Amino acid sequence: MFGLCLENVRKAAPLIHSITNYVTVNDVANILLACGASPIMSDDIQEVEDVTALCAGLNLNIGTLNQRTLPAMLAAGKRAAALGRPMVLDPVGTGASLTRTRSAQTLIHELPFTVIRGNISEIKALSQLSIRSRGVDADEADAVTEDRLEDGVSFAKAAASRLGSIVAITGAIDLVSDGRRCYVIRNGRPEMGRVTGAGCQLSGLTAAYLAANRGSELEAAAAAVASMGLAGEIGWSHLALYEGNATYRNRIIDAIYHMDGQTLEKGAKYELC
Repeated sequence: MFGLCLENVRKAAPLIHSITNYVTVNDVANILLACGASPIMSDDIQEVEDVTALCAGLNLNIGTLNQRTLPAMLAAGKRAAALGRPMVLDPVGTGASLTRTRSAQTLIHELPFTVIRGNISEIKALSQLSIRSRGVDADEADAVTEDRLEDGVSFAKAAASRLGSIVAITGAIDLVSDGRRCYVIRNGRPEMGRVTGAGCQLSGLTAAYLAANRGSELEAAAAAVASMGLAGEIGWSHLALYEGNATYRNRIIDAIYHMDGQTLEKGAKYELC
């Protein structure tokens, strides 16, 4: 099933509009190209509606939020909604500042996101169930572990219902839920946390999977999460002893580039709760 989702991306080659943060914009573009999609990045309010109209999906990321990006995101999102395009929100750092939290909440209130992807602390802040945050990182007290997996699954389902969107919570164990079902995904490497933008890349990847798998949004989101985690495993296995996180970033992108449906289907580690 996950493998078919990837093959559909390669066949459809969807054009994805990303209004993302300037720290990782190049990496997001490259991961979209690697999976078979095409990227376009525009955050000028005078053209975002026109650009969005050309695209099959929209990815919004508040990592480097400023006064001009929020209006642009709202304009692009309303255009995408009017056209029935899938939308992803990456609420980077929500809970770290009142401005970020309010901005993310405004976006959620105004736009019908298909998927909201973040770490568990960000999703808790959006759900108003927690205000702990370590900037863009999840608070260790919130982490989903095997011992707390049942609670994590329950939270993911509750958050999806409360936010009116599929939620993809990424961490040591990934959770993807639509409020009724929850995929528990165990792909990935802890070292992925030392690569700036791995989450941003995943949000772009998720938008591509959604655009190419209309009608199967939960499975598409879960497949995107599993493919990123599997790429982290494959990329890590190809590192030489003297190579570090900069090379690892490239290895992850390369792994996505070479991944096919069979590889993903065989390598994905998940269960449905």
